[in-house]
Amino acid sequence: MTNTKNNDSRKLTKKDVSTAAWRWMFFHHCAQNYERMQGAAYAHTLSGGLEKLYGDDKKGLSEALTRNLVFFNTEPQIGSIVPGISLALEEDYALNPDNNDTEIMASTKNALMGPLAGIGDSLLVGTLNPILLSIGIGMSEGGSPIGAIFFLVSWLAIVVPMKYFLFIKGYDLGLDAVKLISNERLKNMITSSLTIVGLIVIGGVASMTVKAPIKLAFQSGKMTISIQEIFDKIMPSLLPLIVTLVSYKLINKRKWSANKVLVGILVFAALMVALKVM
Repeated sequence: MTNTKNNDSRKLTKKDVSTAAWRWMFFHHCAQNYERMQGAAYAHTLSGGLEKLYGDDKKGLSEALTRNLVFFNTEPQIGSIVPGISLALEEDYALNPDNNDTEIMASTKNALMGPLAGIGDSLLVGTLNPILLSIGIGMSEGGSPIGAIFFLVSWLAIVVPMKYFLFIKGYDLGLDAVKLISNERLKNMITSSLTIVGLIVIGGVASMTVKAPIKLAFQSGKMTISIQEIFDKIMPSLLPLIVTLVSYKLINKRKWSANKVLVGILVFAALMVALKVM
């Protein structure tokens, strides 16, 4: 199976590849089902290119669509590189069926979809999403819709070009893309960098959005000692930090659900207000 694409051996044009990339963009979760997950979307993504490659060869087209209709499931943003690779391999096979093997196409998909799901979920769902949402929450103070608009626009501005680029790059590199994806050092470096940025952003937003004011004060004659002022002198936003860390521990260590933590905070807040502590 060819590792890289030579311009002279290509039958698919840039427009064909671009069309396939946009099909994946809009349809990667269409017809989702427990039997094949993204299998139908995967076959639909490649269908235009396969129709051009096989032309009047109905049997060859049917076999190509069938082998791409099998079970496939991954994180669709980072995972967009996989259908790009498949399109390149399908083109190689259609042009040189005697020198290529269909088994490598299936094994490539199966080998990549699991690791890419983990990478995509950790980088995008677990890191990028919280960063953008935290910034958006900070911009939504007072009920402003700017935060929600910021999240939607920034998410699309990042994900759409990335998804398109990865699909095209997967097609251009063919099997060479597998070596790039398998680079453990590069993956760890990107993950660590995004994690650090995410923690900084979330920490800053928590200090601005989490409120835990202490109203309790001690009086001695005409002198009033505010407990809140004492905490502020020790460390500004100390109580919001404590609330944030306790919530994190309950979710991460005690495996509480987000709803359970919210109910716990509500009960705690009601109790503090009833006791006139907060």
